[in-house]
Amino acid sequence: MQQKIAFALIISIVTTGIISFTLISVNIGFQEKFIITWLRFWLMGYTVVTPAILFIGPKVQLFVNYLFKESSLEQSD
Repeated sequence: MQQKIAFALIISIVTTGIISFTLISVNIGFQEKFIITWLRFWLMGYTVVTPAILFIGPKVQLFVNYLFKESSLEQSD
């Protein structure tokens, strides 16, 4: 369980950082308050995405396991 929490925390830092940086730089450009704006939106995204990964991630993993289980059964026939 600790590994899943650590994974969620790290992956949400990386993904929200990349996405918020990209979207803000495209939409407002590199203005005077770019860093402050980016960090503010990064923090907002992080607080939304981290719980989503923790709660939705296991459901997605079950679905992926199901899909690959089905495809491996079809290949063995």
